[in-house]
Amino acid sequence: MTRRHQQIAEELRLAIADGTYPVGSELPSESELALDHGVSRGTLRQAFGTLQSEGLIGSRQGARRTVLSTTPSQSFAELRSFAQWARAGGRTPGGLVLGSRRAKATEAEAAQLHLTPGDAVLHVLRVRTLDGEPALLERTVYAGWVAAAVERLPDDCESVTQSLHDEAGVAMSHGEHHLDAVAAGTTDARELAVRRGAPLLRVRRTTTTPDGRPVETSDDRYKPDSVVFTVRNSVQANPLVRTAPD
Repeated sequence: MTRRHQQIAEELRLAIADGTYPVGSELPSESELALDHGVSRGTLRQAFGTLQSEGLIGSRQGARRTVLSTTPSQSFAELRSFAQWARAGGRTPGGLVLGSRRAKATEAEAAQLHLTPGDAVLHVLRVRTLDGEPALLERTVYAGWVAAAVERLPDDCESVTQSLHDEAGVAMSHGEHHLDAVAAGTTDARELAVRRGAPLLRVRRTTTTPDGRPVETSDDRYKPDSVVFTVRNSVQANPLVRTAPD
């Protein structure tokens, strides 16, 4: 059941998207919105917190909330899958497994997945799409204990994260990300429709369960025109967020 602050956040999100509250404008005061929605200021502040975490609004002491963007972004403080992020931004996610194979963990893979070198792992190469266009090439290594569940998923599974949770009870709750730039190799160029040597944004990530057990480690390579990573600074926090380009 959707909670009241989530409903209010969605209503405000839609109002921002349709131009009722354009970028640079101020939202009505807390008292006005609380009265309009028939809720307490505490509930309204929860809704504001959701919109602030998405990068849609900002605030400063003694002033009304200001609209910063019409497109929700994802803070890496909140772990979401590629599909969840895409849908939140009004995009249509897709994916296709290009190849998979069982292998023995290398020393580097074993260190990342808390395994012993030589333990069983599953390598998966997957292209991810946004609105039907290739956006990201994932080279993911899954720990052996989850390999069979991954292999049972259809090759065009939209969200591996959600499917593993729903069908195998595997919850991914923590992630570590490292960002850098790399040149597109032969496989990258072919699958992402870019020239060989073109710059790609790489995110190396490791994801774990709530109790800290590693599920996967991945080398994700994004086309430069598919997403934008933004750092928004404030005196309270410096979240790194992922957004779709204009």
